[in-house]
Amino acid sequence: MGLGNFIADIGKALPLGAEPTETGVNFSIFSRHATAMTLIIFESADPDSDFEEISLNKRRNRTGDIWHCHIRGLGPGTQYLYRADGPYVPEKGFRFNPYKALLDPYAKAMTDLSVWDMAASVGYNAEGAFNDLSFSYKDNIRSQPRCIVVDDDFDWQGDRPINYPLRFSVLYETHVRGLTAHPNSGVQHPGTYLGVIEKIPFFKELGITSLEFLPIQEFYEGELSRKNPGTGKTLVNYWGYSTVSFFAPKGSYAWDKTPGGQVREFKEMVRELHKAGIEVILDIVFNHTAEGNEWGPTYSFRGLDNTIYYMLDGNKRYYKNYSGCGNTVNCNHPVVRTFILECLQYWVMEMHVDGFRFDLGSILGRDQQGRLMENPPVLERIAEDPVLSSTKIIAEAWDAGGAYQVGWFPGGRWAEWNDRYRDEVRRYWRGDPFQVQHLATRISGSADLYLRDGRKPFHSINFLTSHDGFTLRDLVSYNGKHNEENGEDNRDGGDNNLSNNYGVEGPSNSSSLEGIRERQLKNFVATLMVSLGTPMLLGGDEFARTQGGNNNAYCQDNEISWYDWTLMEQNQELFRFVKEMIAFRLRHHGFMRPEFYTGRDGAYNATPDIIWFDEKGNAPDWEKTEYCLALRMDGSRADILADRDDSDFFIMFNPADRQAHFKICEPLAGKRWYLAMDTSLPPPDDILSAGNELPLPDQDEYYMQSRSMAILLSKVI
Repeated sequence: MGLGNFIADIGKALPLGAEPTETGVNFSIFSRHATAMTLIIFESADPDSDFEEISLNKRRNRTGDIWHCHIRGLGPGTQYLYRADGPYVPEKGFRFNPYKALLDPYAKAMTDLSVWDMAASVGYNAEGAFNDLSFSYKDNIRSQPRCIVVDDDFDWQGDRPINYPLRFSVLYETHVRGLTAHPNSGVQHPGTYLGVIEKIPFFKELGITSLEFLPIQEFYEGELSRKNPGTGKTLVNYWGYSTVSFFAPKGSYAWDKTPGGQVREFKEMVRELHKAGIEVILDIVFNHTAEGNEWGPTYSFRGLDNTIYYMLDGNKRYYKNYSGCGNTVNCNHPVVRTFILECLQYWVMEMHVDGFRFDLGSILGRDQQGRLMENPPVLERIAEDPVLSSTKIIAEAWDAGGAYQVGWFPGGRWAEWNDRYRDEVRRYWRGDPFQVQHLATRISGSADLYLRDGRKPFHSINFLTSHDGFTLRDLVSYNGKHNEENGEDNRDGGDNNLSNNYGVEGPSNSSSLEGIRERQLKNFVATLMVSLGTPMLLGGDEFARTQGGNNNAYCQDNEISWYDWTLMEQNQELFRFVKEMIAFRLRHHGFMRPEFYTGRDGAYNATPDIIWFDEKGNAPDWEKTEYCLALRMDGSRADILADRDDSDFFIMFNPADRQAHFKICEPLAGKRWYLAMDTSLPPPDDILSAGNELPLPDQDEYYMQSRSMAILLSKVI
């Protein structure tokens, strides 16, 4: 195909994006306020290749607000951009500029973003000065990444999304690149989707059900200008919470660098994970884009229809900023609602993902003026969409504008990250006094938050650590954050970490101190796995991954964030404990109950479904009980949906810096208590595999070491 030989037909308005046909490619893009639209087609993948600009006739190539055309002779791999002309009146919200080549919001793949000169997309005027009221004549077409036409055909080999019920799920939050980027990762394709495939045996051994990936929609690592004060290297956007293209999987995470190769490789990863019985959940960032505020670049949404895609301030020149990142997507505008729904549907239908975690999800509940809505249309549409009906939808139920909706996130069947669980369990095991009532509330499903509007215990995503904050190892190793290498003089990142270093900041050569830390790691994991709700484990916590006290490693694409796989060998006993605790949870339906505890007899055996005790065997005085707590859980009809019984359990918690003698309640007639787990015991006695639990010599009392947790289960004599 040579330039000038294109045959352009009218095309059709839907679907939006670039859709291969039998004879060519149909191009379609939305812009309500543009007065002219130009499609740019590149002759080849060469960065310096020639291109042709095809002006779309606003009568012939426009249906309503959608511009479209069909180009015969093109196919998958074609690279393209747009130009949109219209008014440039920032004080009225319009920022059209035909000198800025624009990305298609529906593009399914992008060229290499690492060569992007984003500064060329910023509005500098002809004199080189920046003023967002001054029109910029600088053309960015040679510095802008390009969209790639993608063919959706793929040999899925019969694969479909798995969609485990939430209550049977154990989530594992990880980063595609960081998982295998380290030279000691032992994979042939480090830092890629193929690298994830190579780690499937590890995930299977660990026993998790679902991977929750940090953002994999295309983003630009090079948007930061700050340098690491220690190394002098420019820091990067490592986490990816600054989306450039919502339909496109990140190209740099693919080993296959051919045009569109990242789409095929992502699909291969999903297919192989599904074969292994592992779900794929995506962290998705609809709350803002990488275009930033009025000082930011124009590369897509801003240049196509700024007043539609973003929440603007009263005089329209400035952007409302509920994201803390410069702009806020206008999620409840009808056009943007459709964009969000079609994006989610694409990832489910064409990419076979099993769920989404919505970053700063409360923004999706704001109206076009930024006010929180009682029943936000976009949240309801996501919850009620028939394509997404089995898909996991998980909200980070707050935003940077002051919204906090944990326990009452609107829109129906949403699950939520439960930061109350994180904070209150941390306080308890740190040794803060008088926390027993909070621990009891959190491990019994957070009924204070979720016992409303048809919610269930599994709508609480229980977690103790996540990408944002300390790792579990750092939680027991540092009293304060150590973010100096982020280049912000240690001002960034949270200060309320609820951590404890137990006397030494950072690594220690003291075997007794390290013993306390290792026990605390087990206490945290064991608590997480016996709590009602859906547990989420931060990747690497199972073998004590550390970030050296950095609790905001968003800009560290290096050993600070990468998984150090030598820790698997050094901490193999911790790994064994974690995988055994996951297996323990998944084989005991009592910890995956579909309903909240009632404190009453629900199985007609004269035994309440849960009873609480202090260490003396009495009902705890919730205001005065300082540290120790125990519970007895009745396993009869633990899973009422399946009419399934489980063992009875007696679980003891001692966060105090002293030993404790717990009075044990009697087992039901014909049964005997067996020890399943005690975090104070040396491996392998700290947790016993199924069938190897040990009968307690003394059925009346159990002696517990300081800072420890123990689980007894009943068996028929």
